[in-house]
Amino acid sequence: MPATISRIPPATWSPTSDEMPLRIRRLRLSDYDELMRLFEACGLDPRMRGRDSRSSIAHQLRVNRGSYLGALDGRRLVGAVLGTNDSRKGWINRLAVHPDYRRRGIAKRLVRAAERALRAKGIEMFAALIEPGNDASVRVFRSLGYEILPMVYARKKRNEGV
Repeated sequence: MPATISRIPPATWSPTSDEMPLRIRRLRLSDYDELMRLFEACGLDPRMRGRDSRSSIAHQLRVNRGSYLGALDGRRLVGAVLGTNDSRKGWINRLAVHPDYRRRGIAKRLVRAAERALRAKGIEMFAALIEPGNDASVRVFRSLGYEILPMVYARKKRNEGV
């Protein structure tokens, strides 16, 4: 699979366009610091001593090869999505677009790219957990054909850093 999943030529972009010229590619461990800054800018509260530690992300990149994706404006990481699967369902995790780049179609492009990457692994069903009150994410997923369901989320943590 090539490193670049999609690219819109700069000539097709205008300030009124839904999509801007950027590149979507697989995330690499060398993106780690910028990814954590992106999460912080988006209010995602990275767990630097747990699931978002450098070693944990390195492991996740190996396990979820090809479905951890970043949107780049030049060299700047402006969006990311972490696509995972449990061999029967694909999960759209940690969808993040820098506040300065929102409402330009980047989130939709990232979700579509993650779906393609997961489909290449045989996954045909996709899901996402959305925090209550995150109306922007609800709109994005609804516009992509996701059914919005009322859910109860149960979890158990080994410790707070996880």
